Amino acid sequence: MSTPAPNGSSARPDKKTRRPAAARGANGARANGNGGAPKPLPGNLPYAHIVGWGMAVPERVMTNDDLARLVDTSDEWIVARTGIRERRIAGPRETTASLALAAARRALEAADVAADDLDLVIVATSTPEHIFPSTASLVQDALGAPNAGAFDLAAACTGFIYAVGMGAAAIRSGAAQTVLVIGAETLSRVVNWKDRGTCILFGDGAGAFLLQGRPSPGGVLNSLLRSDGSGGASLIIPAGGSKLPATFESVRDNLHTIQMDGKEVYRFATRVMTSAVRDVIEGAGLTLDQIRLIVPHQANRRIIESAAKGLGLPEDRFMLNLDRYGNTSAASIPIAVCEAVAQGRLRPDDHLVLVGFGAGLTWGATVVKWDATPIEVTRLGRVRRWAAYEAAKVRSAARRGLRSLEGLLFGSGSPEGGQPPPRRK
Repeated sequence: MSTPAPNGSSARPDKKTRRPAAARGANGARANGNGGAPKPLPGNLPYAHIVGWGMAVPERVMTNDDLARLVDTSDEWIVARTGIRERRIAGPRETTASLALAAARRALEAADVAADDLDLVIVATSTPEHIFPSTASLVQDALGAPNAGAFDLAAACTGFIYAVGMGAAAIRSGAAQTVLVIGAETLSRVVNWKDRGTCILFGDGAGAFLLQGRPSPGGVLNSLLRSDGSGGASLIIPAGGSKLPATFESVRDNLHTIQMDGKEVYRFATRVMTSAVRDVIEGAGLTLDQIRLIVPHQANRRIIESAAKGLGLPEDRFMLNLDRYGNTSAASIPIAVCEAVAQGRLRPDDHLVLVGFGAGLTWGATVVKWDATPIEVTRLGRVRRWAAYEAAKVRSAARRGLRSLEGLLFGSGSPEGGQPPPRRK
């Protein structure tokens, strides 16, 4: 997965020229006072530019009135406390991977990049398809990206911020040239639909960025990633892991669903949102006046209003769409960015801040110089892309068939073939 820098030189600078990590942003640029233009990277390291973006949400809409038939609540009560009016709910055949795949394909199409050009696929999610294999591996296979590594990242609602930071770092280090970063969730599968405090909040969806290394300054300028594990119990799914595997009792007691101390999470979020925005902007060598748009995690309108007040900014400097999607966790920020682009709220050379918080407790922020414009894809290009995806399905099915054939011919169950060894008494 090692890729040279765009100019053909080694992507790793000599140790003598490498700057301390604490002084660098996600692209290796140090904070400076020249209007936010980052200094040239040591060793001509590439910058991680956002070249594609895409989103996907289920068709089914659940309104607050629908929820009022399930729990003791009302549209007025939910809107007053959260700002949410409706959310999308995955259907029986929709999963985290299927939503992630749809968003990923749209991001690749926006950049007119083929899946086999991918070096890395990162999926940020709290609702993976399985404990293993990773959802990212399933997406990598379905896309037809044979050259890409793939892994899931678990940082809850901050997950997409973490994933963008990791993807940008992989590009900056020279380990990857093209990275697909996805936030995808089906939180409706882990919600207790009898708990009014949580079921009103969450929705399903996915969003994706395509990052690509380029020598010109821009893209991901700085990332801030933080955690405070002492608050882990404030927002948790207690069962389903190694500490508390599934049992009849754990299912009966709803321990496989989201448990939240709403007041503590609110206090935490209002503390960290403002400081994270200020710190990440300062680290990028920018000022708040140079930021065109702040895209926060779409958890609760009151939290976003508190952040706006703390920063001294009008609410129109923030992108909000939680009224239509609710809290989609790791998917909320990329979905909001996609809608901001569609609404014309982002133009080339604009600076924006992505900021989020979530279980862990975790929080983080990223400064981006937006320099992406969608590429017009021809009809022939769409046909070729469709053919590539269909070919990926055939190749995947062929590989599965070959594995089954090998199992029949050579046996299975133990390293030597045949039956597994008997248990020791």
